[in-house]
Amino acid sequence: MSDLEVRQLRYFVAVAEELHFGRAAERLGMAQPPLSRAIRELERQVGVTLLERTTRSVSLTPAGEVLLRDAQTVLESVGAAARRARHAGRPEPRLRLALKADIDGGMLSAILAAYQQEDAALPVELVWGGRGEQPQALRDGLADVALVLSPFDGRGLDAEPLRTEPRMAVLAADDPLAARTTLELADLSGRLLPDGSPAVPGETPPAIDGRRALAEGRGLVAEPRPPVSDLTQVFRLVELGCVVCLLPEWVTRVYPRAELAYIPVVDVEPAVLSVAWPRDARSPATAAFVRAAQAAFGSVSAPPSAEAPAERPPADGRRATDGRRATGGRRATGGRRATGGRRATDAGVS
Repeated sequence: MSDLEVRQLRYFVAVAEELHFGRAAERLGMAQPPLSRAIRELERQVGVTLLERTTRSVSLTPAGEVLLRDAQTVLESVGAAARRARHAGRPEPRLRLALKADIDGGMLSAILAAYQQEDAALPVELVWGGRGEQPQALRDGLADVALVLSPFDGRGLDAEPLRTEPRMAVLAADDPLAARTTLELADLSGRLLPDGSPAVPGETPPAIDGRRALAEGRGLVAEPRPPVSDLTQVFRLVELGCVVCLLPEWVTRVYPRAELAYIPVVDVEPAVLSVAWPRDARSPATAAFVRAAQAAFGSVSAPPSAEAPAERPPADGRRATDGRRATGGRRATGGRRATGGRRATDAGVS
């Protein structure tokens, strides 16, 4: 069997994802007949049937499902390689840091200050994104290093934990649960998260009538709305009693708000903030950033309520992190210093 070409894999992935030759051809910007011929040639080349075709449908065979997974990985790697090459060829090199706004808990300035003390430091370009987008940015070659919140997709990445703290339920200050010192996840039954999903996984979302009554009681229009991810907007919706949310304790310390209450949820996994980078990275600048991030978090004191850390499985299954359960609730009226990470002399990149 001769080697497969990237073009063949791109054609196959389009058909396999669309499960329709016409839509796949439109997506690829080509006519359907040559696409059909290319897929038949691919099947002849690999020696197995990849797609079952009828006059009404297209479906993947078991062999096709395997090739789709591998082809997606290959195309992802090829695209990332091109982007990394373009980045490396810039006349002025830089380090691209992917992160979500507010997730650093106010430590970004300290990290950057520590990084600038490293001999291998480069100018830092901030690559902003929504939650969960940072690991893919690393795999796609759009970033060199990232700050990520557990759980995250760790495929092809290495990571070092920087901070581990409880997750806090964010409630309106006049919510009946706001008087509690701790909560369990079941206490949030019937509540919605900002993305519209139930706060208790697997639970059927509240009936639309219940949500309409709550909204109308606040003087709001009770119409479906798109998911909200901006933290300021989330806080406003929580204050109005429309949603609840779960945030790492370090984020809540940065945003003291009298109209909100932050209550520890004792039976959910703690939040872990990590620094992550591509597993095959060999950049001194990336290694220097990892060291700087660990040094910045290692230089701050733990909050007064911190308990002794305990070993827990990590978000991506690769490393152990430290975790603890919450001991009490608090109103959003003041801040505390952050839990420190551990120092390391080697971040696994060179």
